[in-house]
Amino acid sequence: MGDFFWSIGGLIVALGMLVTVHEFGHFFVARKVGVRVLRFSVGFGKPLWRWQKSAESTEYVIAAVPLGGYVKMLGESDDPVDAEQRDQAFSAKTVGQRIAVVAAGPLANFLLAVVLFWCLYMVGVSGLKPIVGQIQFDSPAAQAGFRAGDQIVSVGDVEVVLWEEVGLQLLSQAVDREPISVGVVSEDGRELSHRVDFSRYSVAFENSDLLTSLGLVPQFPALPAVIYQVVPGEAAEQAGLQRQDRLLSADGEPIADWRGWVDYVRARPDQPIDLLLERDGAQVAVQITPAKRQEGDLTVGRIGAGPFVPDNWYDDYRTVRQYGPVSALNQAIQQTGKMTLLTLKMLGKMVTGEVSLKNINGPISIAEYAGRSAQVGASAFLKLVAFLSISIGILNLLPIPVLDGGHLLYYFAEWVRGKPLSETLRGWGQQGGLVILIGLTVLALYNDVHRLLQ
Repeated sequence: MGDFFWSIGGLIVALGMLVTVHEFGHFFVARKVGVRVLRFSVGFGKPLWRWQKSAESTEYVIAAVPLGGYVKMLGESDDPVDAEQRDQAFSAKTVGQRIAVVAAGPLANFLLAVVLFWCLYMVGVSGLKPIVGQIQFDSPAAQAGFRAGDQIVSVGDVEVVLWEEVGLQLLSQAVDREPISVGVVSEDGRELSHRVDFSRYSVAFENSDLLTSLGLVPQFPALPAVIYQVVPGEAAEQAGLQRQDRLLSADGEPIADWRGWVDYVRARPDQPIDLLLERDGAQVAVQITPAKRQEGDLTVGRIGAGPFVPDNWYDDYRTVRQYGPVSALNQAIQQTGKMTLLTLKMLGKMVTGEVSLKNINGPISIAEYAGRSAQVGASAFLKLVAFLSISIGILNLLPIPVLDGGHLLYYFAEWVRGKPLSETLRGWGQQGGLVILIGLTVLALYNDVHRLLQ
């Protein structure tokens, strides 16, 4: 239940930030070009709070459904406008001014991403050092020559300091199906270069971790095989496992650490395991049957238990990426550009069928990510908001009628033709755009529900 409230709270806060910034972009530029703004609403539906200084000023609203917002401008629709207010109507402005007003919303989202990344880089982004852990036999990473203990220092010509930076750089190459050189420093201090050729591998983008699919996992110190968390209703609770139980052996084989136990369980879905554990100084024998769980094409075992993590367990495996104000701003702009380009590439590959449509996430997934990142800390949450802001900016610029990009398409056509498109053509476009938008929404919700059921 706690995770549920974190997810809902994180979703509301994240969407509140993104919608407010997006609509403020429209609002700010509209006011600058002389358009009268009738209402600034965060959310849809019944107003929960409203404020208006005077009958002639903008009405500010927070509405009940926090899944969007809007700015209502005078003359934006076909409603009649009084002659004395004609010069304040949106429809009376030049094509260039209308384009500026419409484009300001998505551009505000990109600016928000830059500002958030800038703040994060100045404060310092912490994460795991890119040290390679256990290499799975015959994995792409093993074939490329990676060894446990290799510290990744570069991907292509880009220096990397954090594990997540490795993933982002490799993902860009994976989308292009191109080879890339990865520079490492081995455990004995040698500088090596490993070539990862994505044209040779069938890389899935179905909500899976690219690095894991390559066989690359981060190195951690060994965790003791001690139970700390037992998930209600799952196999561990049903078998009677308790907090502080120390796992000794499984089917007679010694359990060295938590990682070994996890690997043993994952390899045995729906198979009984005779487990010997230590509880309060005495040895206890239990039998546990891991439940089946689908991860992409793999069926793995799961018992619903978490390990005991000692204080300062992985301090030596963490590092911080931090810059001064000027360098941080430069890095923030570059990061926003890289994420924008990567998202556009992914969208293009989805259109051609090279990347699965299962990568389209809906509000359930976003809420889950928001809740998890909020629990981790402010830095992780703001990083997620920055990524979402880029996605919303790109989504709104797609040339689909009913979105900002569709309106921009109309105005550019008007600018080229010297006159607006016909009402009939625009009406058809609006209907088609609404069908596309509903289709994308249904697909995103289907992906969310399908993932939860798995």
